[in-house]
Amino acid sequence: MAKKDHPVIPEALGILVSGVYLVLMFLFIPLPFINDIAFETEKPEVFKRFISQLAALLSVCCTVFLGMSDDIFDLRWRDKLFLPTVASLPLLMVYYVTYHLTVIVVPLPLRPYLGTNVDIGILYYLYMGFLAVFCSNAINILAGINGLEVGQSVVITMSLIVFNCIELFGEQCCQSQAHLLSLYLLVPFLGCSLALLKYNWYPAQVFVGDTFCYFAGMLFAVVGILGHFSKTLLLMFLPQIVNFAYSLPQLFRLVPCPRHRLPRYDPQQDRSLASTTKFKASDLRLVAKVGIRLLKSVGLLRVTESEVQGECWLECNNLTLINLVLIHSGPLREDRLCFVLLVIQILCSCVAFIIRYPLAYLFYNPTAL
Repeated sequence: MAKKDHPVIPEALGILVSGVYLVLMFLFIPLPFINDIAFETEKPEVFKRFISQLAALLSVCCTVFLGMSDDIFDLRWRDKLFLPTVASLPLLMVYYVTYHLTVIVVPLPLRPYLGTNVDIGILYYLYMGFLAVFCSNAINILAGINGLEVGQSVVITMSLIVFNCIELFGEQCCQSQAHLLSLYLLVPFLGCSLALLKYNWYPAQVFVGDTFCYFAGMLFAVVGILGHFSKTLLLMFLPQIVNFAYSLPQLFRLVPCPRHRLPRYDPQQDRSLASTTKFKASDLRLVAKVGIRLLKSVGLLRVTESEVQGECWLECNNLTLINLVLIHSGPLREDRLCFVLLVIQILCSCVAFIIRYPLAYLFYNPTAL
């Protein structure tokens, strides 16, 4: 906690926010179907929409339970990977029953070899399951400073709302109900997140806990799967993907990984500094040594060497995007650090829109996007 006076701050307020969101969504359930109820419509399409909405809320509820369990019991990482998979099963089953679309569009340069479309079958469901696990954990990995978890969620949510509006009012919209469902889920979440951000911004009056991170990540996975824009969703997660890839050496224990990799706080400067991990050079595997040299040579890692009792010790920054920003910017106050990271998130969203629209037309026909 990067504060001099160490105030007592309530934790896990994400439980309250997720609870408010779920209550709002439960009350909202009948509203999209008022006309169908009034005219006693019995079209299969209406039931598909209704089941999809219920499955989305069920997956979000399961993930909120996961977050609460983590906040209370401090779950191990392997449990955090397993439980989102279970939470995504209702969503995948409903997708199988209602849509069962497992065909991917082949990019133009590869069509002479693979054809226009390729049906990948069960691999598509594995992909969606991995997507749910990744999104649920990605925001939780890129976290630890006031306002960052909620701030990045707000940026991603606003980007997805803009994307859905562009698609919904576009000339070639063929998934209008899917984009409407995404908006139904995203707009209330944006309101709840903005209210939470007001109290979580530096100096934070509340902490969000793991519950909010899992809740937000699963919600994004839900709208990406049911809205049929999972590839676009991953483009919005560029900073989280970079952070995950950068963290892999520590996540796979090639480099020692402390329990928490938060920035180090200097009370004299009132600034956050990059946190470090220290280890014997002789304890590293060959692949770790090569990786450290490579990252150091391209400026992605700061390494210092020292000798203790005749043995060589290495000290390097923890492998997170937050620490990477700090080793290049120098010490920053926590709100400025969060601002820099959110600017990166916004710029990556702009890049995502450029890739999704102007550049995508080079590889796909407009009707296939």
